[in-house]
Amino acid sequence: MTKIHARGALIALLALAPAANAETILLWGDTHLHTSHSTDSYGTGNTLIDPEQAYRYAKGMPVLHPTLRTRIRITRPLDFLVVADHSDFLGLQIFAQRDDPRLTGTEVGRRLHAIARENPSVFFRLLFSPNPEISQDAMLEAYRPLMVQPWLDEIDAAERHNEPGRFTAFAGWEWTSHRDNRNLHRVIFSAAPAESLRAFFPYSSLDSTVPEDLWAWLDRTSAATGADFIAIPHNANMSTGLMFDLIDSSGRPIDAAYARTRMRWEPVLEITQVKGTSEVHPALSPNDEFAEFEVFRRLFFNQEPKPLEGDYARSALLRGLAIEGRAGVNPYKFGMIGGSDIHTGLTSTEETDFLGVSANDLLPQTRATADQQPRPPEARATMAAWELSASGLAGVWASANTREAIAQAFQRKEVYATSGPRIALRVFAGYGFRARDAGVADIATIGYARGVPMGGDLATTSGQRAPSLLIRAQKDPQGANLDRIQVIKGWLDAAGRTHERIFDAAWAGARLHGDDGRLPPVGDTVDPASASYRNTIGAVQLAALWTDPEFDPKQRAFYYVRVLEIPTPRHQVHDAVALGMDPATTRQPLRIQERAWSSPIWYTPSPR
Repeated sequence: MTKIHARGALIALLALAPAANAETILLWGDTHLHTSHSTDSYGTGNTLIDPEQAYRYAKGMPVLHPTLRTRIRITRPLDFLVVADHSDFLGLQIFAQRDDPRLTGTEVGRRLHAIARENPSVFFRLLFSPNPEISQDAMLEAYRPLMVQPWLDEIDAAERHNEPGRFTAFAGWEWTSHRDNRNLHRVIFSAAPAESLRAFFPYSSLDSTVPEDLWAWLDRTSAATGADFIAIPHNANMSTGLMFDLIDSSGRPIDAAYARTRMRWEPVLEITQVKGTSEVHPALSPNDEFAEFEVFRRLFFNQEPKPLEGDYARSALLRGLAIEGRAGVNPYKFGMIGGSDIHTGLTSTEETDFLGVSANDLLPQTRATADQQPRPPEARATMAAWELSASGLAGVWASANTREAIAQAFQRKEVYATSGPRIALRVFAGYGFRARDAGVADIATIGYARGVPMGGDLATTSGQRAPSLLIRAQKDPQGANLDRIQVIKGWLDAAGRTHERIFDAAWAGARLHGDDGRLPPVGDTVDPASASYRNTIGAVQLAALWTDPEFDPKQRAFYYVRVLEIPTPRHQVHDAVALGMDPATTRQPLRIQERAWSSPIWYTPSPR
């Protein structure tokens, strides 16, 4: 047994096996994967991995690599997968390659057929160029006779691969709103039966780029078909402030009706993926020593983003408290997950086996940073693989591995995000926990009996009693040891101002906080020259009972947990070693502290 100090309490650190709990099991999945049915996936080299192959790969079956055509296999299968192809011109490039009379029966269709056969990348630019040689309306008219077929094919693939209790396959899509190059995308999926999904065609940005219009469509379609939906806002760091704005799409201050509608359809946020992490930005949270983590500093077309509060989850959670204080309802009361947004059809979120975002990232020598690639500046990639993140995954505490149980977990927000590792994380909040509860084998039984899990709402306290968080984190069995557990608190004061603070709740080793209040680093065993590290520091498991030392029962607040691993080599270091390069010449961080983020738990004071 190793012991650690956590905010003045002595917490036991026990190497316990995960407790089997009858109420929930931990499932791992990806809610944001693109296949050849997405025009940008096909146009960047993936002409092979369709939804059928994507599900096969996620289940652990061998498939052919989309470019090399060599056999590949995922190192650890997923428990569930959402194929989320872009609904804009879904699958058009597939049918344009074929001599399909539904398309070639028109003049525009024949032109599309000829262009697609000649050069898939040119075809992709044709669809989304601001000044295309064929108008978007004309392309849409040519596409209309066959547009439903790719969606039916995706539903059929999900049906073939859905195995309740073993693997869950969801048919979904990505609504690709991109107003003035501002990313407001949403991934949408449903647990509804196939017959309900076949009754509609996915909503796209060709219908509208306004989120309120999407929610209205979801409402109408749900009423007409019986299908319920979960819409997940895309990693927000590329929205230039729009994802979590203070006003709606018409410029009006967010009100209770807007907040209720948004939370009806968007209970969960994607906070990490290949295009970086949107938990927090160091410029917005300068006192957070771990805020500089996979911050993506390129927008589309090589624009440099400015850090805005509307782009990051922590700022949005704080804004939600302030809006709730004014309007009575919180529009940003979301859980947090990770999703890959990979466009190869192959989920790869491990630093040791990252395959990049597109099939063009085939070889290590093609993954250099955008300004290092041997091409003219105007032709360089804006999303070169070395600048991207090998991220992320969704951890879900569900009652079973079925569509219904997973969707219910998303709705109640009992989900969490990781940057790739499979860190097992339990978080409960309540008023009746005892110090010894952190060390029991079955932490979940106590957590559910005496508190609420991540994503939940704390009951209003009686008197001045402060809530406690019961937390346990276990390392990825195939990954790095753990450095620490942190609790991030946000609150709204009596004057309507928001605040945040980070507390170290548990940590490995005998470290003590310094005069600056910070815990010394866990250490560093990374050897960049061999792209390796040693698990001789850190902990296999960390547990804590943390009680808020600054609790004010009159203040709205949220709490979420962040778990950090010890440093390990970042993915491009593995490429550099394979290429015989000095890893420092990649101009990317050589080390990464992978992490997990729980969904928040909220405290709301009683109305006066």
